[in-house]
Amino acid sequence: QVQLVESGGGLVQAGGSLRLSCAASGRTFSSRVMGWFRQAPGEERRFVAAISWRGDNTYYTDSVEGRFTISRDNAKTMVYLQMNSLKPEDTAVYYCARGPYLIGISFSAPASYDYWGQGTQVTVTS
Repeated sequence: QVQLVESGGGLVQAGGSLRLSCAASGRTFSSRVMGWFRQAPGEERRFVAAISWRGDNTYYTDSVEGRFTISRDNAKTMVYLQMNSLKPEDTAVYYCARGPYLIGISFSAPASYDYWGQGTQVTVTS
C-alpha cells in the first residue's frame, strides 16, 4: 500500500510563492514517476507537472512552465512543487500522485496514476 500526504497549501496574493510537499510511504516510491495535478471547482482534474524516478526529467503543463518547479528526494520519499509568480487562475486543490515506472505518452493523464493524496488547497487572491 502507498500513502501520499500533501502539505504546504494556503492563501497567497498574486505574485507570491508557495512550496507544496508530498510525503510518500511505501517501497515503490523511488522507482516511479511522480506527478502533481490540480482541480478547480467545477472542473476536471488536470496535469500540472511530473518528474521521472531519478529526477533527471521534468515535465510541465504550458500554463505553469517557468513558474513552477517539481523536484523529489528519493532518500526522504518526498516530492515537492515550488510555485512562484502565482496567479488567481492557479487556485485549485493540488494533488500528488504516483505514476508509472517510465514516462510514456500518457504521463499527463490522471488514469496513468494509481495512488493519490487527499489534496491541499491553494488559493491565490488578486
